[in-house]
Amino acid sequence: MAVTGRLVIWAVLWAVLAVSCGAQLNSTEAEGRSRCTASLGGSNLGENHKALILQLNADENCTWTIARPENTSVRIIISYIQLDPDSRCENESIKVFNGSSTSGPLLGKACSRNDFVPVFESSSNLLTLQIVTDWTRLQRSIYIFYYFFSSGTTIPNCGGYLRTLEGSFNSPNYPKPHPELAYCVWHIQVEKGYKIKLKFAELFLELDEHCRFDFMAVYDGPSTTSGLLKQFCGRGKPTFESSSDTMTVVLSTDYANSYRGFSASYTSIYIEDVNTTSLSCASDKMRVIISKSYLQSLNYNESHLQLNDPTCRPNVSNVIEFSIPLHECGTTKKIEDDTISYANVITFTKFPISAVITRQKHLQIVVTCEMEYNSTVEILYITEDDIIQNQSVLGKYNTSMALYESGSFENLIQESPYYVDLNQTLFVQVTLHTSDPSLVVFLDTCRASPTSDFVSPTYDLINSGCSRDETCKVYPLFGHYGRFQFNAFKFLKHLSSVYIKCKILICDTNDHTSRCNQGCVSRRKRDIPSYKWKTDSVIGPIRLKRDRSASGDSGLLPQTHEAEISKQPLSRLYLFSFMVLALNVVIVAAATVKHFLNRWMDHRYQKLQVY
Repeated sequence: MAVTGRLVIWAVLWAVLAVSCGAQLNSTEAEGRSRCTASLGGSNLGENHKALILQLNADENCTWTIARPENTSVRIIISYIQLDPDSRCENESIKVFNGSSTSGPLLGKACSRNDFVPVFESSSNLLTLQIVTDWTRLQRSIYIFYYFFSSGTTIPNCGGYLRTLEGSFNSPNYPKPHPELAYCVWHIQVEKGYKIKLKFAELFLELDEHCRFDFMAVYDGPSTTSGLLKQFCGRGKPTFESSSDTMTVVLSTDYANSYRGFSASYTSIYIEDVNTTSLSCASDKMRVIISKSYLQSLNYNESHLQLNDPTCRPNVSNVIEFSIPLHECGTTKKIEDDTISYANVITFTKFPISAVITRQKHLQIVVTCEMEYNSTVEILYITEDDIIQNQSVLGKYNTSMALYESGSFENLIQESPYYVDLNQTLFVQVTLHTSDPSLVVFLDTCRASPTSDFVSPTYDLINSGCSRDETCKVYPLFGHYGRFQFNAFKFLKHLSSVYIKCKILICDTNDHTSRCNQGCVSRRKRDIPSYKWKTDSVIGPIRLKRDRSASGDSGLLPQTHEAEISKQPLSRLYLFSFMVLALNVVIVAAATVKHFLNRWMDHRYQKLQVY
């Protein structure tokens, strides 16, 4: 009897514990829900600008809608995030939606693992913010600032693109106080092979421990999500160095406490080892790198160097670089045996032209780029009196192929895959990226395939410069562009994807006997496989519109469903688990009591009456 009593007591205690835990979770959930909305005066925000300082608990699901009647957009900046550092972004995050609810398009999300300062902009005057936290019991802190702005208004000198090897830039109005509600982004892009060194001559912004109000951010890459080097504010003269040829700098200000802002400059550092000289060729220029130490060993410096055209000067950093256009700066072009070559000469001119004698070596660097077989061959040799040093490397043509909306070839189609109707007219353009105006692109062969590896089956649209499809039309030669159009189709017994690959020939317009000027030939007058200047371009996939719904049935859940799932509070799961546990304990206890009662009856104990 004592054993039975203890079992019943344990069952009752387990049930009470489960109910109390569930009640506590419900209480915490209700308390958190009411606090996250009540702390901001409701779930709808309409001020022209506002700072949100949020202190959140575990298991929260808060949603606010930011709206104004004017025809403006919303910019939201999350400058400080202190969430659960061990939580995954799927369980604890900040989501921003375009529109009046979480069913609108997702602009993006942020969590404790982000390596950037999240900034989102709506396309209208409506934006929705949702914050979900997991079950971990710790205090969260988030600082969010938003304001409305008109997309047509800009602040002078607020951001831009900097593409020289060195330069400088300042905050708007510098050295006067910076403007309020400014978000400026500077993109720095230097030549490949260099990295960027950024120095601040002055920084004077509002001081805050977490740099939540006015701040700067420097990113190691081409965008504001490339990898944050540092978010900073206050006063100082910081220095930063990129790992590649791009860097992004951001200035963000709120509505109060404007100071002088900043003044900064940057230089380029060549990151490859150059003992003497190096040469590389592209479709539009030759690039010569000369080591400073090499010049110093010859008692020269950069002021003693010049090209065939002395007005074209080098860029100087930790190395000397000549960026030589293929049709400028005295560059000469030679056409011989289906080969185009470009050449220029770098001369060392330390002694005066009127000098009669010299005891110093007379140096020349002769650079030559030769276009040959789907690549460019670079030849560089240095003449040191009668001594010749040779060096050669390889490069490739820079070509691209894209679809356009119409035959004017003005509006590029960015969508990939591109969904089309059967028999819809498609417009294709192949582009050669070069600065040489005398080159022309010729479409020799364009072939379609249902797969990107172009194995059987394939279908010729163009062959030997001739249209092989009744709907295909090849446009006349037009400089650096090869153009054609055709009507969309699909391969039988295959998926409705189509890839297109074109073989391109590149000719000089002054060579009237070139293959490009022959046009469509059914029997080739010249052996095309031995033709030296050619390359391939591929585009795809192109798919039929009716396959869009089929492809959409697989993969991730639709965005609206994902939002609905994220709204489900985790506390309900824990409450359900406790209730199931308590029910199991009660069932076990009841079965145990019944078992003992049956035994007592078998041994003729007196049956207790239950009231």
